[in-house]
Amino acid sequence: MRRRWWLAAVASVVLSGPAHAEADLVARLAKLAPAANPQVLSLATRAADCARRQGLLDGFRHLAVIDYSLPSTQPRLWVFDVANGRLLFQELVAHGRNTGERLAQRFSNVEGSKMSSLGLYQTAETYHGSNGYSLRLRGLDAGFNDNALSRAIVMHGAPYVSQAIAERVGRIGRSWGCPAVRQEVARTVIDTLKGGALLFAYYPDREWLSESSLLRCGETRSVDPVIASLIRNSPRG
Repeated sequence: MRRRWWLAAVASVVLSGPAHAEADLVARLAKLAPAANPQVLSLATRAADCARRQGLLDGFRHLAVIDYSLPSTQPRLWVFDVANGRLLFQELVAHGRNTGERLAQRFSNVEGSKMSSLGLYQTAETYHGSNGYSLRLRGLDAGFNDNALSRAIVMHGAPYVSQAIAERVGRIGRSWGCPAVRQEVARTVIDTLKGGALLFAYYPDREWLSESSLLRCGETRSVDPVIASLIRNSPRG
């Protein structure tokens, strides 16, 4: 029964996108991950539905959400099996070397910036590279993360991502912009997400919140309550 409810909810959001169905889905995700910000989950589902409406994807089964407003010492990556109503992972995740120290502060879509990028991604194929088993990410958020493939922004495991390092150093290590995870879970997380899942990276960045085509999705209203609230809470807002 629970599985059927979730399949119906996902179909309703992804295929037709009514506000009440989206709110129900967000509420279910928030119940599964009480440490996650429900407003961030709302933006993730909104961006996913907008990408579907713009013809960028057909639908999704798995959704990963990163909240870069949290310090790197806290688990800030959640991976949901949306179709079955399950939280699969809650993990540490690195941000880019030039994005910040313990706290993320700066983001970029520019080659060589060594910064993380914000917005919605769709996962692509896996490969073995200099960081081992890795997952390519295709940025769907024009102007904010659509250079991800050319920048080689990928998910991979890294020895500098661990709770022990977080406790000893006061932050985990940093990547060149990739959402790197613990080596112990990297393969399982990557295999769960490969081949068309969605990953949403959030930070209360005023420019992105105001201008992302996937968050606004053609809406003409000047102030969205969720976005306005997040901008007000922005360190730079």
